[in-house]
Amino acid sequence: MLGRLRGPQLVHSGLEGQKLHRASLTSPGNNEIPMDHVLVSASSKDNVGAAAKEPERTPEYSQHNFAGGQHFFEYLLVVSLKKKRSGQDYEPTITYQFPKRENLLRGQQEEEERLLGAIPLFCFPDGNEWVPLTEYPRETFSFVLTNVDGSRKIGYCRRLLPAGGGPRLPMVYCIISRLGCFGLFSKILDEVEKRHQISNAIIYPFMQGLREAAFPAPGKTVTLKSFIPDSGTEFISLTRPLDSHLEHVDFRSLWKCLHFEQILQIFASAVMERRIIFLAEDLSTLSQCIHAAAALLYPFTWAHTYIPVVPESLLATVCCPTPFMVGVQMRFLQEVLLVNLCEGTFLMSVGDEKDILPPKLRDEILNCLGQGINGSQTSEQINEHVSGPFVKFFVKTVGHYPFYIKREADGQGRFQERSFYKAVSSKNRQFVKKFVKTQLFSLFIQEAEKSKNPPAGRVAASVCLAWRGPSTQA
Repeated sequence: MLGRLRGPQLVHSGLEGQKLHRASLTSPGNNEIPMDHVLVSASSKDNVGAAAKEPERTPEYSQHNFAGGQHFFEYLLVVSLKKKRSGQDYEPTITYQFPKRENLLRGQQEEEERLLGAIPLFCFPDGNEWVPLTEYPRETFSFVLTNVDGSRKIGYCRRLLPAGGGPRLPMVYCIISRLGCFGLFSKILDEVEKRHQISNAIIYPFMQGLREAAFPAPGKTVTLKSFIPDSGTEFISLTRPLDSHLEHVDFRSLWKCLHFEQILQIFASAVMERRIIFLAEDLSTLSQCIHAAAALLYPFTWAHTYIPVVPESLLATVCCPTPFMVGVQMRFLQEVLLVNLCEGTFLMSVGDEKDILPPKLRDEILNCLGQGINGSQTSEQINEHVSGPFVKFFVKTVGHYPFYIKREADGQGRFQERSFYKAVSSKNRQFVKKFVKTQLFSLFIQEAEKSKNPPAGRVAASVCLAWRGPSTQA
């Protein structure tokens, strides 16, 4: 499979950083699947932040469900470029880790070592041909590593030049977390960068305070107290959005690169589980747009290979990096969408993307997307505006599924597929017949069958309002 590594796997089984229960079409809350917590014990051989107090060694602990109250992050890493012993090339290397871990079992330590071996590749995915620089625009991006057991870690990265004068190589502050909340972590990286400009020594007390703070529940705020030399004590407020299912994404990046019509075609291709490749020059655009595209599928989950930024060293798993001359049968290039985010064009497409969705519902999405977006809206308002029409699309096409899950005496559900089909209007039936064959729908229904909780929440209300049986279905 694309990009597989031993240990951490470059495959994605959920929206960026979150695993939404498949039954979330009627229960939209964030429900993080519990995961075994494995951390690392390693010593820093670099003097980055040496002036700071030696960070505490932390024993193992267990994570709670994705609600509020768990730790913000697992650790902060500094990844720097170090010259290889042979040749002039550089390789990314972890030069600082906070906090340090101990009391790991042998298997846990080996697994974490494999994870740490993968992280530097994603902090510098654009290769090892670097030269010292005097100017370098900062970059903020993220990556996802998914293990074979389905557990995920997210890397939030800020790449910039170290403090000082003269030519120097970029470095990366990388925060590793299980939590998908890009707005919060972007603000945290802003605070890290502000301290970086003064001294590395004051970064780690700030991160220690953050580590001791509980991750807030949706709509709640946590306030941190932090001291900065010459500025005094600062109070930093970190607030989670009330509707937390969109806190892992920013749709602005997608609609700045592409027209709504193109976004709709990407959505249609993703719904049909086709291969989609995004191209861009800068890492921020690349990672933000692919996260946004995956988020359009909410409340369904992309269950296939998902690599927001493919490191150069792993390109061989996608295409040969050397010149080649090959013959490929056309049938092997079917169902591929190649998106150029820099130019806002499709370099390759199947050609039927405009015909996948039911025409009436497709027009409704476009009309909704084209209304009300302006430069004065907040990121949260834009996210709601963009996500809403796609959620309504799923409600109108398959939102009636709870009525066709028959419960056995033991509470186990059985999906009545045939009856479900009959309840779909003729205008939507062709799309629904294809969609129910995808893993998106199959995995969703499997979890809905296992769930013993009745439908509840905001989306459940939408289902009830939108669904009135075959005679009124759009």
